[in-house]
Amino acid sequence: MELTIPGAVAGAAIQFGDAAALAEPGGPRLSYRELDERVTAVAAALVDCGLASGDRVAVWAPNGYQWVLAALGTLSAGGVLVPVSTRFTGPEALDVIGRSGASALFVADDFLGVDRLGALQAAAAAEGTALDELRLVVRVPGQWDAFERRAASVPAAVAAERAEAVRPGDLSDVMFTSGTTGRSKGAMTSHERTLAVARAWAECAGLGPDDRYLVVNPFFHTFGFKAGILACLVSGATVVPQAVFDAGQAMRLVEAERITVLPGAPTVYEMILDHPERGSRDLSSLRLAVTGAADVPVALVERIRRELGFDVVLTGYGLTEAVVATMCRPGDAAETVASTSGRAAAGFEVRIEGAAQPGDVGEILLRGPNLMLGYLDDPGATKAAIDSDGWLHTGDVGRLDVAGYLAITGRGKDVYICGGFNVYPAEVEQVLARLDGVAESAVIGVPDPRLGEVGRAYLVTRPGHVLDEAEVLAFCRARLANYKVPRRVVFRDALPRNPSGKVVKRRLYNSGGRPPEPPAHGGEPSPPYPPGPLEES
Repeated sequence: MELTIPGAVAGAAIQFGDAAALAEPGGPRLSYRELDERVTAVAAALVDCGLASGDRVAVWAPNGYQWVLAALGTLSAGGVLVPVSTRFTGPEALDVIGRSGASALFVADDFLGVDRLGALQAAAAAEGTALDELRLVVRVPGQWDAFERRAASVPAAVAAERAEAVRPGDLSDVMFTSGTTGRSKGAMTSHERTLAVARAWAECAGLGPDDRYLVVNPFFHTFGFKAGILACLVSGATVVPQAVFDAGQAMRLVEAERITVLPGAPTVYEMILDHPERGSRDLSSLRLAVTGAADVPVALVERIRRELGFDVVLTGYGLTEAVVATMCRPGDAAETVASTSGRAAAGFEVRIEGAAQPGDVGEILLRGPNLMLGYLDDPGATKAAIDSDGWLHTGDVGRLDVAGYLAITGRGKDVYICGGFNVYPAEVEQVLARLDGVAESAVIGVPDPRLGEVGRAYLVTRPGHVLDEAEVLAFCRARLANYKVPRRVVFRDALPRNPSGKVVKRRLYNSGGRPPEPPAHGGEPSPPYPPGPLEES
């Protein structure tokens, strides 16, 4: 079994040969053998540009074949991959690129109306910096072909030697958290650990050479890269990237490409379910849906099964620091999939801090061989996040049942106290999801002179549905203890989200709530399944 990513690329070329590795809509279609050749060419071109082993390479571009080749080529040349969110502004990207120490950058040309390189240069100028550390900048796609032709100047044996010199314990990537709870941190991972995550996810999902995987999750996110690109690489499945999520286009791709695997944020499925084209599209090839997060509505899982016809719907849980921590398995009972995030996966142990017996609620702790190596240049934060016994303190709250299945009840600080009783917003949001017409919701606690705090629910309604506050509150009262029922309902066109698609509740507190304190370690919960559509992948 290959323990480095360049080894996995070469191994896939031998094992899967002419099978389709990458099928970009409107772009190139590469077999696994051709993928190996192109990755080697990119590695050679990077060597020609002066990239040394251990150098960091940032990729700031949307899902596409150049992203795949740039990432795998960087790793084959002995470099370290630094994905950058395509939702970042110039100053945000400057911060990540600068702190990572990147010496090379692949950056999108005008994408969604934004000149990212121009934005980066403007941010640098505003801060009085010169971007001198970036010795190589390649605009994608404009300068891609010229860059790749530089491989001709490097003997194939040189590129092969560079790939063979990569060791399993070498740093492979620095994935920056999205910063919901504080300044983003760079979670560092090795080749061996990254591949183990990809294999674990592929095994749990039953991924294989017959699968065609529509990757709507952004490649810059751990799920898009590790449980997307790399999961396909180790299993022989085909990557079909979507650069900008659109529910109608996604359904057309499912029909045209005979897509079998479509993981995504809950919002991805909601948009497809409510799309007017759904009834006219052939979605019969779909077999596997995977989603997750603390607040995946049970009602949504049921609709995915019933209305989209997936054979298997799984849920799971993970973070940037521990990408695949738990996952359901095919064959699990429907009620298990609907009410839990599965059981331990990828060699992880899961423990609930302070739990005396199954069912007790507490902070979720994780320990295992695929945990991050630590935070980039931040030993203090690393020590605060991972204790002396090797347990990662996630800041998430949940419970384990007697069979080891994990149910997420919310963030450690995503709780408010009403009349002396703890209220977990995730539970209220699950109930709201069952109200016909609710697309999504977010519940927060706001000050109350009598009870200390009471709930406020923010709702987005599904197209064509009209709800009022009285109807929503009556629905909740019929299903929740009184202290859990929100006292107010606010209707919104959309909920604020971060680049990974998660709701940013801190932005809802400007109407009277108290913002929660971030966990001491500043960790960013990053479930592997919810990176969402927003405006793009």
